[in-house]
Amino acid sequence: MIQAYGMSLLKNLDLTSMKKKNTNRHLILNRRATFDYTIEETLTVGIELTGAEVKSLRMGHGDLNGSYVTVKDGELFLINASVHGTNGIVINDQDKTRSRKILAKRKEINHLIEKKTQGRTIIPLEIYSGGRFIKVKIGLGKGKKNYDKRQVIKKRDIERSINNFK
Repeated sequence: MIQAYGMSLLKNLDLTSMKKKNTNRHLILNRRATFDYTIEETLTVGIELTGAEVKSLRMGHGDLNGSYVTVKDGELFLINASVHGTNGIVINDQDKTRSRKILAKRKEINHLIEKKTQGRTIIPLEIYSGGRFIKVKIGLGKGKKNYDKRQVIKKRDIERSINNFK
């Protein structure tokens, strides 16, 4: 009778609710990218990092301003993205802005290389932790002209003034 009672408890136990949910997805955004470029496509890829870099990125200590993706020998590299160390994490000054390899499938890399030869730019949009791994969201974009940027600023100001009057 005790075993039957114990079995009924196991049947009613919901194991999916016991799983640990990763809700704290630290983002490092490249806010300037959407202002300077019109993003046509986005792609989520991996990045090759050291252990100290992974720790500091999980804490949100990184910067994507002025960074871009380039092609070297048929591989993609993230250039000029800085990862800052904290009190317990030491990252050398040389390693803060080193070039880091982008990890993607060959088909995706070939597609990006083809678009880059057509005049598009590959820009990192954000870095986030996708479970165990650190992921980079990159976008294929075309540079905006100055008058396009002015139109975006004008539109934003009009929306802001409409919201203030409501």
